[in-house]
Amino acid sequence: MVLGELIEDESGKITGQRVLDVDPPKIESSFKMSGKYKEIEATDTGTYCAIIREIMYADVQGVITAKDGQGMATYTAQAIGRFTSPGKVRFHGSVFYRTTPTGGGTLSFLNNVVGVCEYEGDEQGNCSVKVWEWK
Repeated sequence: MVLGELIEDESGKITGQRVLDVDPPKIESSFKMSGKYKEIEATDTGTYCAIIREIMYADVQGVITAKDGQGMATYTAQAIGRFTSPGKVRFHGSVFYRTTPTGGGTLSFLNNVVGVCEYEGDEQGNCSVKVWEWK
């Protein structure tokens, strides 16, 4: 596996959470982040469901919109994580981006791109993610 350039670098906040199950614990978290996709300023609105055990597993989905209104992309991701210290969590996984032929605009470079991600969050709801292109 070869990692290419950094294609996503953003941060934001968890905007809501709900418990989906208790055995094992499964929590849904919604988030809003902003940052750069290469040099394009964008916002990312998404949701992830995490099953919490010693190792956590998360399914993620979201929509990215260019701040200039000239592009949109969607993604799904799968990641595994663990608590790194009290109240802090880190996930690593893969991200699969898509755009439509007419709606990608300035974000069309993301179409069919696969990335490797690192997500970090804390108990105050702060979160950040970085994604490198997988080649």
